[in-house]
Amino acid sequence: MMSGGNVTFVKDFFIVGFPGLHPSYYGLVSAAMFVVYLCISIGNGIFLFLFATEKSLHKPVYYCFLSLVISDILFSTSTLPKAIARYWFQAGSISFLGCFVQMFLVHYLGTVNSFIMALMSIDRYVAVCNPLRYHTIMTNRNVLILSLVAWVLAYPSNLSMAIRAFPLPYCGANTILHCYCDHISITRLACTDRAPYSLPAFAFAMVVLLGPLAIIIFSYCCIVVEVMRISSTGGRFKTLSTCTSQLIIISLYFLPRCFNYLAANIGITFNTDLQITIVIMYSMLPPMINPLIYCLRTQEIKKILIRKSQSNKVSFP
Repeated sequence: MMSGGNVTFVKDFFIVGFPGLHPSYYGLVSAAMFVVYLCISIGNGIFLFLFATEKSLHKPVYYCFLSLVISDILFSTSTLPKAIARYWFQAGSISFLGCFVQMFLVHYLGTVNSFIMALMSIDRYVAVCNPLRYHTIMTNRNVLILSLVAWVLAYPSNLSMAIRAFPLPYCGANTILHCYCDHISITRLACTDRAPYSLPAFAFAMVVLLGPLAIIIFSYCCIVVEVMRISSTGGRFKTLSTCTSQLIIISLYFLPRCFNYLAANIGITFNTDLQITIVIMYSMLPPMINPLIYCLRTQEIKKILIRKSQSNKVSFP
C-alpha cells in the first residue's frame, strides 16, 4: 500500500482463489489446475498443428474453430498460471496494472468466443438450409473476414470498460475473491459507488451473451425445421450429426453462463466457493473439451490422426 494523506491506495492485489479452501488441499487444487492447463494446451495445440500441416482442413468450419482455439489458449494462459502459482507457491500477488490487463483479457476473449460461436451457428445454418449456395456464401475469405470482425468488434468496448474502472479510488481491501481478476471482483473493491460502472458492464455482458445466443437459437430453429422436411430418418440423422459437435460446444459455453446470470437475478445465492467453482467450470471446461469433441466426433480429423499415427509407427518401428 502507498500512503496519500489520510488515505491509502492499493498498488497491487492478492488473488484469494477459493476463500474457504483448507491449506491442506492447496497442492491438490494446484495439481488439478495444472492438469487442466496441460490438457487445454495439448488438445488445442494438436488442432493448431493439424490445421497448419493439413491443407484439407482449410475449410470455413475449421477457420471458425481456429479462432475459438486461439481464444481458448490465450484465455487459459492469461488466467491459469497465476491461479496455479497461488496454490502451488502461495504467490497470489498480482500488480495493479497486471490485474487490469488480466481483467481486459478475460472479458475480451470471452466476448470473442461468443461472437465466434454465433458465426459457427451461421455456418451450419447456411450448410443445412442453403446448401447449394454454401460454397459461395461461406468461403474461406468470408469466414476469415467475419472472424477478424469478431476480434476487432470485441476490442473497444472491453478496453473502455477496463479504462473506466482503472482510475477508480482503490483505498480499501486488495483481496480478489476469485481465481483471476474480473470486472466485478475488482470494482467491488473501489471506495466509491459501483452503480455507474457495474450497470453498464452488466448491460454489455447481457448484450454479448444474449445477442450471439439469439443468433444461435434462430439458426438452429431454422435447421430443425429444415431437417423435419427430410423424408428419410437416415437423412435427418445424418444432417443433425453435422451439427452435434457445435451444439455440444455451444451448450457447454452458454448454458452455465445463463444459469449463473439467471440465478443472480432471481435471488438464488451460492456460497463464494461454489460460485467460483461454477465460474471456473464454465470458463475452463469448454477449452479443455472442445478439441476432444472436434477430434473424436469429426471423421475428417479422426482419419488424419489415424493416418499420422500409422505413419509414425512405420517411421519408428
